[in-house]
Amino acid sequence: MSLASFNQWPWHHWAVCAPEKQAALLYGKPLTWQQLATKINTIADCFRQQGVSEGSGVILRGKNSTDLLLCYLGALQCGARVLPLNPQLPESLLVELLPRLNMAFVADFTDSPSSVIQATELNWQTKFTVTSGKYVTWDLIPWDEYRPASMILTSGSSGLPKAVVHCMEAHFASAKGVLSCIDFSSHDRWLLSLPLYHVSGQGILWRWLLKGAVLVLEDMRSLDRALSGCTHASLVPTQLWRWLSQPHEYKQTLKDVLLGGAMIPQELVQQAGTLGIRCWCGYGLTEMASTVCAKRADGLPGVGTPLPGKEIRLQDDEIQIRADSIAMGYWSDGKLQPLLNENGWFSTRDRGVFERDELCILGRLDNQFFSGGEGIQPEDIERIINQHPEIQQSFVVPVPDPEFGHRPVMVIETNSPKLTTTLASWLSDKLASFQQPVACYLLPEQLKSDGIKIPRQQVKQWVLQKYVT
Repeated sequence: MSLASFNQWPWHHWAVCAPEKQAALLYGKPLTWQQLATKINTIADCFRQQGVSEGSGVILRGKNSTDLLLCYLGALQCGARVLPLNPQLPESLLVELLPRLNMAFVADFTDSPSSVIQATELNWQTKFTVTSGKYVTWDLIPWDEYRPASMILTSGSSGLPKAVVHCMEAHFASAKGVLSCIDFSSHDRWLLSLPLYHVSGQGILWRWLLKGAVLVLEDMRSLDRALSGCTHASLVPTQLWRWLSQPHEYKQTLKDVLLGGAMIPQELVQQAGTLGIRCWCGYGLTEMASTVCAKRADGLPGVGTPLPGKEIRLQDDEIQIRADSIAMGYWSDGKLQPLLNENGWFSTRDRGVFERDELCILGRLDNQFFSGGEGIQPEDIERIINQHPEIQQSFVVPVPDPEFGHRPVMVIETNSPKLTTTLASWLSDKLASFQQPVACYLLPEQLKSDGIKIPRQQVKQWVLQKYVT
């Protein structure tokens, strides 16, 4: 039996059950469920006429926008595998990654379309005309909650992102888990404050669809304006810090904030609490369609207990998970590669312990860290740095940052000391903005070794002593 309790596309379900109820507020423009479903029908029909069919791979490259959101839902209604793509990803990475993902179509929502994406370009510019009259159900691809639907990129230990494939049932299972502890009704409004190419942004979308609530899309350059009228938001601590520290010109209606991606200071939680805002923290993964554990943020290091439908165990200090929201697999060369080990558990590569019945995250078994909500795999950056002809070896380590949680710093071994001032410029078009190191140091002699691998932890400790914010 479906966890989502839908027997048709969710927007059609709500268009039938509550046609005149507001479904979305997109840059100040309200849409009812009937209007939204009709728009999605139009887009899906437009895409189908251009060749998009069940199982087609569709790339949507860009940041959150009305067009991208509606095209995402329309492509899903075609039965496609849909990959929202971060426009900051360097083309050198796309050249290596995309041929393995079997993507046949692309819609680019940026001012600078990528020249390396080999896919048929979709015309999406003339699809939003909505005729007046009653809601009509068009000839639809049948609803199948177990069909491969979303594709979300995540960094793997190899350094090349993996494409995690989820069905809609998994997304709804994730939504149900989160909403078992956070009160969210059909009359509430959740701000789409995080990008759809992140699993955190996807989580917002599917909670909205599950409850038939109101999704708000607004210009995030003014967070105060964007949050006005919203009851719920998913933010990284950086965003909440900035919002709390600025004067508020608009009425404050926020009730709950789901925080993630960085350490959550108790001072931040207390400051939000003075405005009547409940802060929640948790632990989630792309492979689990978002949050696995959650709790009210309380200043303690734990991330809470497993949500309904989720199980966690520790195996040699590694966190392993079984969940109703687990992905179908990693997509590679036309096939789904399984995620689970021989015992049916997903190995996270995270280290953890249970304290006071709560899961505490001790760190990565690999070296990933987070900066302003973005996951950074040091090996990804080192692989690019080491392509420079004058670099012998490099290390990228995190340094604490009060706003972003952590920032990357690079340490290089080279015979050209001037590179400490010029390397950042060389890297500027090869890395995403959040991957750009904020400082560069020469590897000191005391850390160099004769044929013995330099422990990364020693480099990190040296940088922490030297780096000054």
